[in-house]
Amino acid sequence: MTDNALILGTIFTPFAAGIVCLALWGRNRAQRWVMLLAALLAMGFALALGAQALTSGTQIYRLGGWQPPYGITLVADGLTAAFLSAASIVGFAITLYTFGCKDKQMTRSAYAPTAMMQLTALYGTFLTGDIFTFFVFMELMVISSVILVATADDKLGIEAATKYLLISAMGTLFLLVGVGTSYAVFGSLNMADIAQKSAEAGALAGAAMVILACSFLLKSAAFPFHFWQPDFHTIAPTPIHALLSSVVVKVGVYGLIRLTTLLFPTLVAELRVILIVLGIIGIFFGSLTALRTFNVKRVLAYSTMGQIGFILISIGWGNTLALTAAILYSFNHALVKSGMLMMAGWLASQNKLKSSKIAQSQGLGYKMPLASALFFIGGLALAGIPPLNGFISKLAVVQGGIAASEGDVVQWLVLGLVIGGGILTLLYVTRLWQAIFQSPPNAQTAELKPAGAGDSLLAPALLIGGCVLLGVFAQPVVDIAQTIAVGLADTTPYITAVLGG
Repeated sequence: MTDNALILGTIFTPFAAGIVCLALWGRNRAQRWVMLLAALLAMGFALALGAQALTSGTQIYRLGGWQPPYGITLVADGLTAAFLSAASIVGFAITLYTFGCKDKQMTRSAYAPTAMMQLTALYGTFLTGDIFTFFVFMELMVISSVILVATADDKLGIEAATKYLLISAMGTLFLLVGVGTSYAVFGSLNMADIAQKSAEAGALAGAAMVILACSFLLKSAAFPFHFWQPDFHTIAPTPIHALLSSVVVKVGVYGLIRLTTLLFPTLVAELRVILIVLGIIGIFFGSLTALRTFNVKRVLAYSTMGQIGFILISIGWGNTLALTAAILYSFNHALVKSGMLMMAGWLASQNKLKSSKIAQSQGLGYKMPLASALFFIGGLALAGIPPLNGFISKLAVVQGGIAASEGDVVQWLVLGLVIGGGILTLLYVTRLWQAIFQSPPNAQTAELKPAGAGDSLLAPALLIGGCVLLGVFAQPVVDIAQTIAVGLADTTPYITAVLGG
């Protein structure tokens, strides 16, 4: 459908809410209600748009009426539907979480408009149809994320934000050079137009692909571009940490899928091998570091690096089953990881030190059965234990690996490492649950606040409940992911919808 208003609605609803929140400066409660309403509307628009993209084909909106490839075209296809749906669901959950959040930052008037700009940029990166506008939305997301972390309650917020700002500049440079190189090769910034011309491109197109891949790997915090992520994500206030580690890192994953299936599908054989190698390293480095780190939030931050490794391997395998796994994993991980991070923030808010250190968290939840059950279920989903959605994701990865391993001993070895890496996830989430909920408090445990203090459990409960439902009733989601993956093999419908003819 041409000029689908749902595309504009998804992007401009949080943008307009940010403007309204600026007008409500100093009226914190009113700002939060505006945020919640905007996030709910944007989620409704995103889910309706995704349904249209899946049933009626690629949806577009040509800004200013300019015909591509000359104007900016916003595009929603099946892949966009998967990532945008996950982003909008988590976006709504984190705004709901702010109502019970006791972080001082939640009471500052700058939080609401900045958080709304972050959501605007996040949704825009998934909906844009050209790589320069992708760069613009990415920069808006970086700037808003830096502001939100720099103003966090933690005294190390400025340091973490500065580190990320400097490192992000490198990612920005990669992305901008990649955009410029692509324009030099193809004379266009429109993804559909580049896809149409990429089969006839020369060596310079390969250089553009490598540069863009480096930028996407940095944005997804994949090894060896991960070094900024633990500090930046851990220092962030809980709602922002939940968004960063569950969805924002998926922008890089989304970019890599677009790179390998749409922009440069004929040039990516070597890149796929690199993604598999980096994925294996990421799984073991992230998981083993999570086993040895000292902070609940840091454990979950390093866990994200390991989980991204599973997705990179699936993209590297590149067959239909593996791409189905990458899409499923990205969606399911977004829900479970955001729910787990909200649980970690809620636990920190229960003690007077607001500490997430494991030693000071031991026994905090010893007499909290509801929180214990939620954390346990979320941890099992993250580890891929049936019948939860994480199991469906990991099973899909194994199926994709089996399809890629036919007649290839090396890929069988990779598949064995993937299965072994999944066991490590179970070890570190079990370690956390036992320390916090099964062990009694000791001399190092921080003192609990009076009963009733702390953040609401409603938002993480909804997300973790969704993980149960998506595991028990997984078939519709699996079918959708497989339909999207099959569609990625044929770029003609996307190109035709955007360029016409």
